[in-house]
Amino acid sequence: MSETSASKQKVLLDDYQTGDFFLSSPNQALIGKGIYSKVEEEEGQANQLENLPERVKVALNRAKLAGQVNPVAVGAVPFDHFEPSQLVIPADVSISGRIHMDPDDQAALSSMSSYEMESIPQPEEFINGVNQGLKTIKEGPISKIVLSRSLDITAREKVDVQQLLKNLALHNTQGYTFAVDLPEETKGRSEVPEKRTLVGASPELLVSKSGDTLLANPLAGSRPRSDDAAEDQRRALELLDSAKDLHEHAVVVDMVKEGLAPFCDGIEVPEQPSLVKTEAMWHLSTEIKGKLRDVATSSLELAIALHPTPAVCGHPTALAREEIYKIEPFDRGFFTGMVGWCDANGDGEWIVTIRCAEVKARSLRLYAGAGVVAGSKAEDELAETSAKLQTMLQAMGVKKESLIDQ
Repeated sequence: MSETSASKQKVLLDDYQTGDFFLSSPNQALIGKGIYSKVEEEEGQANQLENLPERVKVALNRAKLAGQVNPVAVGAVPFDHFEPSQLVIPADVSISGRIHMDPDDQAALSSMSSYEMESIPQPEEFINGVNQGLKTIKEGPISKIVLSRSLDITAREKVDVQQLLKNLALHNTQGYTFAVDLPEETKGRSEVPEKRTLVGASPELLVSKSGDTLLANPLAGSRPRSDDAAEDQRRALELLDSAKDLHEHAVVVDMVKEGLAPFCDGIEVPEQPSLVKTEAMWHLSTEIKGKLRDVATSSLELAIALHPTPAVCGHPTALAREEIYKIEPFDRGFFTGMVGWCDANGDGEWIVTIRCAEVKARSLRLYAGAGVVAGSKAEDELAETSAKLQTMLQAMGVKKESLIDQ
């Protein structure tokens, strides 16, 4: 690729401003500016996902009839299907090839030079929650539950969302870097509404659709990376040979295949998982490919059929979700939901919303979770969440030593 072409593609990230939608993948980058229209929530309906693809399709068709050449719906869907999604049709959408980053674009966030940090729940409470999950698994019928914790960081100065996004893109070139504008939040009558942005760098594609072809790439089973090359390789090989993690991964793959099967004439699933790595983690990965029975099926419809996967919720899904609500002392919001886009042809891609933070003016709430199955050790799951938090912390310039298990 020429320097001119790479520079042109990088402009998309340079053009990002708080309030825009941004999503970069290993293949392309998309930015949406302004709001042409919003996909409104369904009044009086409990399950907000029930007819979401139809509402998006109507909104896209209206935009097309009004003169939008190729309207695209973008945004985020929360973990809880009773909560409204944040989906809009931008006034302007630009798409480029893969973003190429210059290491010189890395910059420390000035707001992170002085901050306060609080873990919710505290590490010992998280360990108690994992043990509660293990007790539930032992009693049955739940075989897996994904439990998470959050990290609240308050800075003295305003968070530079654009630089945070650049830092994430620089260190996660093989993953999916995103920013989504969320509805403003007001806690009290006298408070001024605060802008919120969902920012992250997820390694996991939920599903993409192009024409009659779909691709899903579930990840389940993880190990923290090591700075020592020999130890790092040992952890990778140990993960690839772990009966516990291979079983956990197989459950997720089977559920994804089962969710996509009604839409497909054929599905290809590798017999064994492979390894993928981020700067913080090793993951077991399986690429699932399928041929759609009906080309009109939208990427959002496919994504909703999979959401949430056992990789972020558990198995069986409904029972695991109810147990999560009992154990976790916070609202996940858009964490473990999905971020993505869908055009009028139904093409698009949706990413699992992990390795992320909700950013306000001077504060961030980071999230990380770990899959708990029979044989899990609570201390190991705590360490896994700490390792996963490093993706956001590194981008923020927070020292590794300042954290996390205390």
